[in-house]
Amino acid sequence: MTLSNSIFPFFKELTYNNNREWFLKNKPTFKEHEAQVKNFGEHLKNRLNEFDSIDKFKLFRIYRDVRFSKDKTPFKTHFGLTWHRTKPQFRGGYYLHISPGKNFLACGFWDPNPNDLKRIRQEFDFDAKEFRDIISAKEFFSIWGNLEGSELKTAPRNFDKNHPDIDLIRKKQYIFTINFSNKEVCDPEFINKLDNALKKVRPFTDYMSNVLTTDENGESLL
Repeated sequence: MTLSNSIFPFFKELTYNNNREWFLKNKPTFKEHEAQVKNFGEHLKNRLNEFDSIDKFKLFRIYRDVRFSKDKTPFKTHFGLTWHRTKPQFRGGYYLHISPGKNFLACGFWDPNPNDLKRIRQEFDFDAKEFRDIISAKEFFSIWGNLEGSELKTAPRNFDKNHPDIDLIRKKQYIFTINFSNKEVCDPEFINKLDNALKKVRPFTDYMSNVLTTDENGESLL
């Protein structure tokens, strides 16, 4: 399962011709790329379900929502793919971004609801050692690197700003990403790289799933 390297020239041309007339003329080419990428995403979903629990794969539409944006160009210049884990037992999600010079795989929690965010912070307030051990393990860190995500400038309400794990508590997102070159995306081994990376991220997603399916006393909510 290999992605065509002609995806990138198409998006480069679209960047300079982001209008409906050009897109309509080149829509057959886009539909070919879209079908291939969708097939790739479905194939990866099947691979993931050999060791994970994915209930849905989605390829985002090319059309931009311009209603509240200053940028009125009608089309996205990338493919966005997402795989949703089966809730409520399995939490977190996976996202793949394909665009000229900006390709990445992301995993984690980029928009946790207030209750989930509070529960994560409660866990770190109690004890963050297990989480730190997971994300600093050599096998994990060598692939996924450092924890990312936006954060507050100080402690959230009702948390001690001098807490030893305040760097984790003040985060609003808990995300890991891996960047890829255009060449890597179109390599026959790309799907295997994604498959391997998402196997290695499981200690993180399993930990977070356990936190988000228990109350602050560690009792199951399921």
